[in-house]
Amino acid sequence: MTGITYYRDKCIGCRACVEHAGERWRMSQKDGKAVLIGGKLKNKIFFCLVREDEYDANRKAAQNCPVNSIILNKAK
Repeated sequence: MTGITYYRDKCIGCRACVEHAGERWRMSQKDGKAVLIGGKLKNKIFFCLVREDEYDANRKAAQNCPVNSIILNKAK
């Protein structure tokens, strides 16, 4: 499993996450920021565990995020 940590406060709404991993990310119509589908909020930070087959797409999303608001933690 891979963990995603998402700092939504840093998001600028560039859509890189949606373009690379649209199954896990969508854009909020309310404020134009990304939403981590299945994410749980704790202390203003969203967390989510994803399957291995989602790793590559979310790695690309994290790498292409211009404000580094997405962090992947691959389980060992």
